[in-house]
Formats: sequence, C-alpha cells, structure tokens
Amino acid sequence: MGSVCREVVTLQLGHYANYVGTHWWNLQDASLRYDADPHNPPSEVRSDALFREGLTQSGQTTYTPRLIALDLKGSLNTLRQEGTLYELHRQDSTFTWEGEVMTHEEEPAVKNVFLQDLERLDGEVLAEGEFSQQQQQQREQCRGAEGSVNASVERTQKLFSLEGSVRVWSDFLRIHLHPRSISVIHQYNHDGETNRMEAFGQGEALLREPLFLEELEDRLHFFVEECDYLQGFQVLCDLQDGFSGLGSGVTELLHDEYRGRGVFTWGLGPITHPDTSPVKDVFHLLNSVLGVVSLSNHSSLFCPLSLRGGLGRRPPPHITFPHLQYDPSLWYHSSAVLATALDTLTLPYRTLKDSATMGQLADAFAVSGRKVVTASGAVPFPMMLGDCLPNALAGFGEALPWKPLSACGEQSDGRCFAQSVSLRGVEGQSLVSQLAPGTQPPSPLHCYGSGEDVLTAYLQERYPGTPSMVHLVQSPCKPMTPFPQIFTPALGKHGFLESIPRPASTPVDSVPVLTCLQSSPLLHRCLSELHSEVSALDLRRFCSFLSAGTELDDLREALQDLKALAQHYKMNSDLDASSEEESD
Repeated sequence: MGSVCREVVTLQLGHYANYVGTHWWNLQDASLRYDADPHNPPSEVRSDALFREGLTQSGQTTYTPRLIALDLKGSLNTLRQEGTLYELHRQDSTFTWEGEVMTHEEEPAVKNVFLQDLERLDGEVLAEGEFSQQQQQQREQCRGAEGSVNASVERTQKLFSLEGSVRVWSDFLRIHLHPRSISVIHQYNHDGETNRMEAFGQGEALLREPLFLEELEDRLHFFVEECDYLQGFQVLCDLQDGFSGLGSGVTELLHDEYRGRGVFTWGLGPITHPDTSPVKDVFHLLNSVLGVVSLSNHSSLFCPLSLRGGLGRRPPPHITFPHLQYDPSLWYHSSAVLATALDTLTLPYRTLKDSATMGQLADAFAVSGRKVVTASGAVPFPMMLGDCLPNALAGFGEALPWKPLSACGEQSDGRCFAQSVSLRGVEGQSLVSQLAPGTQPPSPLHCYGSGEDVLTAYLQERYPGTPSMVHLVQSPCKPMTPFPQIFTPALGKHGFLESIPRPASTPVDSVPVLTCLQSSPLLHRCLSELHSEVSALDLRRFCSFLSAGTELDDLREALQDLKALAQHYKMNSDLDASSEEESD
C-alpha cells in the first residue's frame, strides 16, 4: 500500500466489545483494496493503518488485524485461540507415566452453516496446486488475499439467517486473526453462575497479577514495535461489567507507556443483558460510573456507545432507525448497528487524503477538560436513489439527520462545543445539486459546488459558531455476509431508497452512513443524572460489589469526579442561571 502509514493498534475488552469488534473487522475486510489489483479503484481509506502484513511458514502472504482481543474462558466456542492461519509449533505431549490412564472426552462445538461454508471456501483459497496459470496470476495481483476469504465470500452472495445459531462473537467472524491477537482470561467464566467478572474491582485487579500484565505487555510490544508511525490505540471496552475495571487499567497503561499517542476509548453497552436482575442492574450502573470517570481520565477521548435510551437502570426505550428492523434483545443485531456507525466515526484518522491524526482530533475536542464526547449516526443515511445531498439534508427540515448512539439523549437546540461529521457512500455528482442553469435554488445548500461545502454549510446553519470538522469518503460501507439482514425493503441493493421494494432474496451489499462526534452540553444533563441516581443508593448494601476490590471511599470519590466532569459541559448561560439560583 502507500509509503506513509499512521498505524493504529486496536484492543477489544469484553464480550460485547468483541461482538462490535467482529462486525467492525468484517466490514473492514469487505472493503479491503490492494494497490496491485488493477480491477479495483484506489482506496480512499488506509487499510494498512489497521491491518498488518505477514507470512505463513509456507511463504503465503497474510493480512491480519493489528488487534488484541480479551475475553473470558468459554467465550470462543469453535474458534481456536491461536487461530488456523499459521502452523504453530506444538510441544511434544509425550509423557513417561506407566500407570492407568483415564480419558474424558467432550463433544466438540459444532460450527454453524456460515462457518462451515467459510471453512470450505478458506480451504479452497489456501490449497496448493489447484489453480490454473490465470488464477495464479490473479492471486499474485491480489497480494495479501490469502489472509482473507473476502473475495470468495462476496462471490457466493449467500444469505445466512444466523439469529438462532450465534452464541458468541466468533460464530460470525469471517477473517483470520494473528496468533497473538486473542487472550483468554482463565480466572473467570463466560457462562455459568460462578466465577463471573461482574464488578469493576475484579477487572482492575487483573493488571496487578504479574503474569497477566507481562502477557499483555508482550502482545502490545509485538504489534507496536513493527509500526513505523504509531498514531495511537482505539480501545473497545465493555462499560457495564468487570471489563470496565480492566479497561481502566489498560488505558492507564497505554497513557503511561506510550505518551504522545492517542488513546480513543469506546465504552460499549448492549441494550439488554440475558441474565439480568435488580442487583445486577445496580452492578451495571456502578461499573458504568466508575468506567466513565476512569476511562475518560486515562484516554485522549472517551465516547459511550450504546443503543440504550440512557445509562441508568430504567432508561427510555432503545434507539430505532427508520430503515432498520433489528431485534434489540440480540447482541448480534445491536452490535452490527454500532459497528456500522463506528466504521464511519473512525474515518477521520484512517483516510488517505485530508486525514487528521488521533492527536489532532483529541486536541480539537478536549478543550477545558472535555474529553468525553457523544456519537450520533444515520444508519443508513436516508437518500433516494438518483437524488443529491442538498435535497436529502434539506428534507430533514427542523429534525436532526442522525440518531443518538451514546445513551445520552438528543441535543436539538443547536448548542455544541465542537463536532466532527463524517459521511461515506455518496458519490460524485450526487454530492451537489444538478439544477439546470437559470433555475432558482430551493435552498442555500443547492448553491455549493462540493460535498464538503454543502455539509459544512448545513452544520453552520444547525450549529452556528460551532467549530466543525467534515470528512467525506465516496466509497460506501459494505455490510456483506454475515452481516444480519436488518434493512427494510425500502432500501435498494446499494442502500438508497427506491420506489419499488427490494425482494427479500436480494441482500443490501452497501449503504451510505452519516455520523457525528460532538462535545455537547447534553453531557452535563446525562452525567448529572447518572450522578444523582447512584448518589441515591445506599452503597453499603452492595457488599459483594465492594468485596471485589472497590472501596466505599473509591466509589464516593468517583461520584465527586463524575459531578466535576459534568460541570465541564455547562454552557456559560447555564452557569449564569445556576449562579442566580444559588444567590436567590
């Protein structure tokens, strides 16, 4: 690929984080482009910022994520921890015991139909001596394709209904991972009633174990030391369980060991938990509070990411989208929506042209201690086939073009400290108005000559005086197999609205997406409500949470920090009003 690359190392901490991460890597794999392939247009996105090139022992080129994924014992199902791409040296299991040996066999986990098809296609791609001369030339042109069965999966265009067979995130993983990517935490179980990592203190304590810390640092050094220009780390972390505590320690480690590098942390939460209870709901709340405070403290930027209606125990209804039909109880569905948004949210530091580094983005947002941001997205961006961006934006009227993705509600009064808006999937002439000469423009947006100018003008109208960064990528997001079929029939094959409904047998293979990161006054209300809800609890009643390693004084200090953090998001007018109320 290109000669200059700003690499990013990704860490996924927790089961839901790995759900979102798996969809996200599948989307990246579907969009991979190789410089040596003359049939593909040049990519606008730097895939080598996220992927690393390697060689198997047989000399085959591979392309795997620069990724460290942590999860609990029993969370991998059919996936081998070391993967299947490399032939790793196995220790000789010969032993000299001559006594009686008792063998206990367990039935192996059964792969679902998608993984079975993937295994078959993968074997065909990796098999030696089964290609014609023309196919061999194509393989050489598409250098790196051996590490992915991307092309083979796309050619099948097969629809899978995996809703009943996805138990863990590896059940829909379509790419190969490096042997150093997956780390299993054997001290805690993914399933069952015992040895669960449910409290912040449990995750926090893991990094105090020398062997665990040494293994994590070894994995980090492996991926970091091969980078020419490491711009930073993106951390996907479960916010509502013990991984919140682990994420706190990991981000602190990154902050201390890699100073000057960006640390972008996404605090993830599902809409529902399968085995919840009133006590567990309180645990989720306490983990969220401790996570927001500590993760934002150790990160360059921190963004909650969830389709829940709020961060509290009794949130408003979950977020819906006009052209999605997803099941809020299925992690397989909700994580797909978040991953689609995350793909576009992270574009600013992954594009080839006019990109910003993680550090530059953090500097633009984190003014006056405001390191927490909110995310919003239009998934997909609703636009008629053949229409133009000015028409689509003008069609929203007074409504916002996106939905909230941070469980903080919606800011509709046009107040904002800073924002970064990214649009992908709207191409060429569709970015501007195509009015005939002499035609009166229906709105000021129709007068601009570039998509960037159209979007910038729209933001200036909606958020007057707000510093805004705009990023446009014409290539769409590609929700290819095994992405769930959650799009309404109103969307055509390429993700645009059409007058004739799409047949159920035709998948949507690309979509336009609009996202927004904001440093918003909305966070004052959201964080204050979170503070009030936890302050109303008698924390001494939750002995099992406190016995996991978090002291009562630690919780009280975190509440004070949360209250102080909320104050950073008060507008001057709000501060004046508060002062008047206090004086009265």
